[in-house]
Amino acid sequence: MVVATTLPRPGLEAHREAISLSFPELVSRLTALIGRKLTAYVAGVKDVRTVDGWKKGNSPYGEAEDRLRLTFQVVRTLGEHDSQRIVQAWLTGVNPELGDRIPLRLLREGDLNIVGPEVMAAVRAFIAGG
Repeated sequence: MVVATTLPRPGLEAHREAISLSFPELVSRLTALIGRKLTAYVAGVKDVRTVDGWKKGNSPYGEAEDRLRLTFQVVRTLGEHDSQRIVQAWLTGVNPELGDRIPLRLLREGDLNIVGPEVMAAVRAFIAGG
């Protein structure tokens, strides 16, 4: 008898959440995981009051929503395997999988079509490395 098995796919549930949560809920969850300052930073806003407004239903502008959804996916995926402290350190540290670039800066400043796959590949490499 052959039994089909499904291999776990790191980040699949995080991806589903990142695309399905309402924006206010996504921002609330992200700030609970990485804090208001890092959330504001990756969104490209200078004031955490903007983040608070998003949690209350204010509309984002520019690429803020896309950047925060991807960041949530990254954080949620990492959080399935490591502590909040490790996740924050991973986000803010120089990463050899990313050419010694800082993931959070890439998520804030990079072209998401380019850095999105790069950062997610680095997340999966980190998880695989244990």
